[in-house]
Amino acid sequence: MKIILSGGSGFIGKALVEHFKKGGHQIVLLTRNPSSLHPLAGNGIHIEVWDGRQRGPWAQHVNGADIIINLAGERLVSQRWTEKQKYKILRSRIEATQALVEAVEHSSTKPTLFINASAIGYYGPLSKETATEDFPKGEGYVADVCELWEQEAHPVERWGVRLVLLRLGGVLGKSDGWLKKMLPSFQYFLGGALGSGRQWLSWIHLEDVVKSVQFIIEHHDLDGPINLTTPYPVTMNECAKTLGRILHRPSCFKVPGFILKLALGEMSEIILTGQKVLPQKLLNHGYSFSYPQLEPALIHILKDPPLK
Repeated sequence: MKIILSGGSGFIGKALVEHFKKGGHQIVLLTRNPSSLHPLAGNGIHIEVWDGRQRGPWAQHVNGADIIINLAGERLVSQRWTEKQKYKILRSRIEATQALVEAVEHSSTKPTLFINASAIGYYGPLSKETATEDFPKGEGYVADVCELWEQEAHPVERWGVRLVLLRLGGVLGKSDGWLKKMLPSFQYFLGGALGSGRQWLSWIHLEDVVKSVQFIIEHHDLDGPINLTTPYPVTMNECAKTLGRILHRPSCFKVPGFILKLALGEMSEIILTGQKVLPQKLLNHGYSFSYPQLEPALIHILKDPPLK
């Protein structure tokens, strides 16, 4: 298959590139910074420069491609949410998606599948409800960003392209994600829950993200929004206790919500509110998670190298 991938230098993108490379597929990586991906060039991987804003010479590769996977966008937690940063987060997602959709429109041979990243933030803060894919859009900045982001991808359906919207939960992996941000406090014997500890964490192992994408590619009747979360979300308290148990560290040093609000501002809402989200579509189609439970997932991630 020929696969177009934007955001290939990111946490999830790198894992997908490695997976598709092992499968012998032809991969076109769209990047603003080709030097970061230069070591990957060759062996079926082609690097194309784009600005993430508009159709350019790279768009020729869309014609005849089988799949487009769009992961491009400014990171939500890269820095404090000033109004300027919030606008940058939104525009980076909107413009990248628009550019890819326009490339599909102008291609004579359309791809069969367009996978666009999104997030479970679409459902807004959830204190008691459990969200599946048919749950309505929630309130707040992140929910608004996700809605607008998803809307920009919908035009591809007019041309008979299957559209999948990946509503990602918190991704667990060795090199990045929220686990990396929690580990330092545990290393210094200061680990614990953030905020009340009662908020839900809907997470997924990076390996299951990659497997889920492959599963979606192979199951042609899967389309629309798809939650990429484990069937077993946990509370922040459970997460902290599990981490402490695995690392042989205390997990009793809670960080009060007001401190997070002072430190992070509006961005703290991602950590403090929480969401309980289930991957109903994947379960209905028979997907089998490699790491459905948190403790085995964390053990797998942290075992090499072990924490000293």
